[in-house]
Amino acid sequence: MTPESSSDIPATVIAPLIGCASFAPGDIVRHRMFDFRGVIFDIDPVFANSDEWYEAIPEEIRPAKEQPYYHLLAENGDSAYIAYVSQQNLVADGDGGPIDHPQIEAMFDGIERGRYRVRAIHRH
Repeated sequence: MTPESSSDIPATVIAPLIGCASFAPGDIVRHRMFDFRGVIFDIDPVFANSDEWYEAIPEEIRPAKEQPYYHLLAENGDSAYIAYVSQQNLVADGDGGPIDHPQIEAMFDGIERGRYRVRAIHRH
């Protein structure tokens, strides 16, 4: 037997430390700084978008990558869209009423006590 060289040993991948997600699919939230609200439909445990997207955020307000990021069915006074937002920039807004987004009915089965019920087909 010959000893293994360091190039034969696979590198160990160390996952970043991640805090718990503060929100869950179906939660209604609003952005802390910008005038929009949304309902969460998916969560990334850490930043999982492109570097170009991240670098487009002004450095003075750019959030850390090592936190949960949420996919939202979002709305503002002008339009409905999909948003990708860091946990630090969201606050709960279940008391603000329902979200008027055209994809709500495809993913959720009504609203109850300030949050949407995820359709069974979309549950993990």
